[in-house]
Amino acid sequence: MTHAACLAALCAATLLPSAARAVDPVVAHPGNYSVLIENDRVRVIAHRDMPGDRTVEHDHPAFVLVALRAFERRITLPDGRVIMRKFAPGDVIYSGPQTHIGENIGTTPTEAVLIELR
Repeated sequence: MTHAACLAALCAATLLPSAARAVDPVVAHPGNYSVLIENDRVRVIAHRDMPGDRTVEHDHPAFVLVALRAFERRITLPDGRVIMRKFAPGDVIYSGPQTHIGENIGTTPTEAVLIELR
């Protein structure tokens, strides 16, 4: 690859939409996310954080979230839209693939299990 081609590739990568640059939440926040099981069909991760904690932008494939306790989150999408979510213990939601920043805006820790579909 020529120097010009390398520079062009680097510039293109820098200018990619934020979703293309998003990172795995387990890599970005190893203290808050942990893999419980992973195979060719699913990845199950535990998510825990404290009130006021905020993630960096990261992405998930389609997933099911199971709330283990009550918590509140602000989800900010790459286009600036904000989703407010309030969970009770045992609540279950499905989401398609999503890139977001999550923030615990409640008074209780987040405790949830995410089942990411492959």
